[in-house]
Amino acid sequence: MIHGEPAMMGFQSDQQPKLFYPSINLEQRIPDQHVLRRIRSQVDFDFIYDEVRDRYGIKGNVSVPPPAILKMMLLLVLYNVRSERELMNTIPLRLDWLWFLGYDLDSEIPNHSVLSKARTRWGVEAFRCFFERIVWQCVQAGLVDGTKLFMDSSLIEADASNNSVFSRPAFEPYLVKGCRELEARLEEPQEASRDEEPPETPKSGVANKRHVSTTDPDASVVRQGKGGASLKYKIHRAVDVGYEVITATEVTTGETNEAHRLLPLAEQHGRNTERAAEIVVADTKYGTVDNYLACHDRGLRAHIPDIKRSQDNTGRREGIFPTEAFRYDPQADSYRCPAGQELKARRHHVKQQAVDYLCARGICDACELRSQCTTAKIGRSLKRHLRQNELDRMRDRARSAPSRQDIRTRQHLMERSFARATRYGFKRARWRRLWRVQIQEYLTAAVQNMMTLLRHVKERGTVCGMWLPAAAPGATFGSPNRIFCGIASCASRLRLFFSIQVCEFELHHCLAY
Repeated sequence: MIHGEPAMMGFQSDQQPKLFYPSINLEQRIPDQHVLRRIRSQVDFDFIYDEVRDRYGIKGNVSVPPPAILKMMLLLVLYNVRSERELMNTIPLRLDWLWFLGYDLDSEIPNHSVLSKARTRWGVEAFRCFFERIVWQCVQAGLVDGTKLFMDSSLIEADASNNSVFSRPAFEPYLVKGCRELEARLEEPQEASRDEEPPETPKSGVANKRHVSTTDPDASVVRQGKGGASLKYKIHRAVDVGYEVITATEVTTGETNEAHRLLPLAEQHGRNTERAAEIVVADTKYGTVDNYLACHDRGLRAHIPDIKRSQDNTGRREGIFPTEAFRYDPQADSYRCPAGQELKARRHHVKQQAVDYLCARGICDACELRSQCTTAKIGRSLKRHLRQNELDRMRDRARSAPSRQDIRTRQHLMERSFARATRYGFKRARWRRLWRVQIQEYLTAAVQNMMTLLRHVKERGTVCGMWLPAAAPGATFGSPNRIFCGIASCASRLRLFFSIQVCEFELHHCLAY
């Protein structure tokens, strides 16, 4: 063609396409840097055979191989596919997904119900094991420091409508026998959760004692911010300071106080990484007396703001003398108020392990500083813990310069961990019941740790430019520590296509970052 002359228009042939493609090889069509190829090269999925072997019989129909099921659930979270139906409908259209699952172009794709049945059969333990193996890989790759631990929690929407919530007392007189039997079945533990330990903190709020969702009885009615109340779960996470690897995670009902989960997360971190944390960093909600003393007993440095100090000069305490304005005399076991009056021990609280200190009757009424000291009718009282000296030392350390720096770092570090999870469908539960939401969190946290692993492990044996001992053939880095019904989406194929494309772009951007 002469330069400058227009090209001749081409026309597409109407002939029937080829029926046979003998030269197609999926292995050659997947790029070397494809995220699924890198995951397949670094993560061993065959462990699931031994983990769920006792959940299958020796007769009957042959099931879908457990590694393929686990990979499908991983694809569901990794690409944030809206439902399991859409996942199964999309697998034949994606060569990379077929290759990742070990399928061919003409392989039979299983029904979407295979995934929900597998979750019921396997229980939570299999997915916990998968999460722990990925954490241990990060430890073996040198991505976990283990000495400093950041903690926080986040609320997520339950897969249930507010219209499913009804009041027990108001509805109780009108229940017929059939409704009573249904309620009894809802309260019984399901067989699928046989590996799930019951929550240590049951529903205790007034709203959740009086109300329950018939769709998801485990979800709690929670009001967050200025919005209305809705059904929610709460995700608790512990993130290591090294490369922000999620070393421990737990799901509870939405009303659970996150302060109660500090020690369980620290213990889970120690089991998963085989490294005991030395410093625990959290926000003000964790700064309770129980947490300070528990950290003291375990040799942990608690870089946590004091919740009592944050409540001073707020609400009814505004303009009132703080506890620090009163001087304690250990010889006389009494306090001296700003007006010079003595507060003596009056009442002993056995359960709270504390003693109340008060002035003699009538002294506060005649004091000129009463308006600045108390609004109580009986006068000012102080509560002193039986281990107040140890408590004061922990609070002083929490106000040190290194502690303040860690508290500032925690805010951004934990926000990043939860923000990165949103691309994997973190904001809303995919399935119903607490044990299923726990499975979703294990998969989400495992995917995030995998992205961290792939971002810093360039090739097998090299981590961040440092040489590591070679692993055994077919094994991953080191040895392992130990070793939800999908909701069908009515989204159109076009919407799914664009959502997957956006997710792929985010995945590659995440790896490049």
